[in-house]
Formats: sequence, C-alpha cells, structure tokens
Amino acid sequence: MKVSLRVVVLMAVAALALSTAGCDKLRARDQLNKGVASYKNARYEQAIEHFKNAVALDPSLLNAKLYLAAAYVAQYIPGVDSPDNLANANGAIDQYKAVLAQDPKNVNSMKGIAGLSLQMKKFDDARSYYKKAIDLDQNDPEAYYSIGVIDWTMAFTPRMEERAKLGLRPDEPLKDKKVCAKLRDAAAPIIQDGIDNLNKALSLRQDYDDAMAYMNLIYREKADRECDEPDERAADLKTADDWVDKAMAAKKAKAEKAANSPQGITVDQSK
Repeated sequence: MKVSLRVVVLMAVAALALSTAGCDKLRARDQLNKGVASYKNARYEQAIEHFKNAVALDPSLLNAKLYLAAAYVAQYIPGVDSPDNLANANGAIDQYKAVLAQDPKNVNSMKGIAGLSLQMKKFDDARSYYKKAIDLDQNDPEAYYSIGVIDWTMAFTPRMEERAKLGLRPDEPLKDKKVCAKLRDAAAPIIQDGIDNLNKALSLRQDYDDAMAYMNLIYREKADRECDEPDERAADLKTADDWVDKAMAAKKAKAEKAANSPQGITVDQSK
C-alpha cells in the first residue's frame, strides 16, 4: 500500500510539472507574439522586455533569442561608446551566442556577432566570426567582402597615424623610405588577404560595387607604401583607378535597371 501511494504521488508531481512546463511554453509564445508586435511598431524597449520574458519562460525558444538580439541591435548606435549603448551591442552579442549554443550552424547569428564586433572596432572578433560564417557558407559574398573591409581598416589606421606624425597633407604621398618599408612589411599580409577576399566576393557577385570600391581603396593602401618602388606604385595606382571606373559602371547599370523595373523596384539579386 505504501509503495502504491508513493507511485501515485510521484505521478501526480510529474503531471503537475508537465502541466506547468506546458503553461510556461504557452506563456512564452504569448510574450514572443507581444514582443514581435512591439518590435514592428518600433517600441524596442517594450519589445526587449517581452522577449526577455519569453526566453525566461522557455529557454529553448530560439526565435525569442533572435528577436531579442534584433531589438538590442535596433537600439545600438555605431560609434557611440556610452555604457548604455555598448550594453545594447553586448546584449545582442550575448543572445546570438546563446543561439549558437543551441544551433552551432546558425550563420545569421555568426554574422550578427561579426557585424557588431566590426562596428565596435573589435576587428579580431569580427574576422573570426566572419570566417566561421564562411566555413558554413562558402558562397556568401558579403562575408568575404566584410573581411576585406576589416583588412583595409587595419592597414589604413597605422598608415594615417604615421602620416600624422610626419605632418603630411591628405594629398601628399609618403616619401620617407624607412617609414614606407616599415608600413609595407607590417601590412603586406593584411593587404594581400584583403585583395584575396574582395576578389572572392566579386567572383560570387560580379556587380558588387561596394567590393569594387574597397578594391580601389586597398590598392591605394598598397601603393602608398611603395615610395621606394615607383613602377609598382604606378601600377597599383592604375589598378585602383580601374576599380573606380568599374564601381561607377556597376552603380550606373544598377541605377538603370532600377529605373526600368516596374515602379522603380529593384529585383533582389541572388548571391
């Protein structure tokens, strides 16, 4: 009799637990739906609270974490380093990481972390997550392009710092051969990596005008370090100018296509 009573009690407890879990899942979806409604109406702080509630009620609800990350991103202003603003960026990154803990192949979360890290100037983190995204989708031109942007930025910053030390005008080329050699040796692998990634992006999207624009910029980075190699400098500047022409032609073609589309609508292009 005692054994039977114990079994009955355990069954009752289990049933109660299942009932509570089921109710929590329903409440979580209700909070998710309310959060989505607030998000669509740009009430992001209200949306964040609803999504937080949904995650707390049902930690397995992946969409709630993705929407919570999106709501934090909507509140984030790139380039502003105030504690509240950085808390929004880090809050989004935390949610993307929580998604990846459940779904390690979630490319959008990887790119979300990468993009925020890039905006926060955490270049190593950004590069790492873009490379992880590429490992999962090797046909995504935007990931290759983004690494190219990171490479250009990492080359551009120290060169401008050296120029400032020398008191050079914006249009004045570097002439100090020692400085050129120092900058060239330090950035050569980064610049080549940028060129390679931008080329890969362009092989996947032939009319990628943003990638063309950065090809121009990164070849100018290369050329500005070649003050002791005039022939190579001239060749790289010529290549940079060619990419400017290609970028302008691509933009013009897109504008013409948009103008000729019904009601000026541009058809979404495949990768």
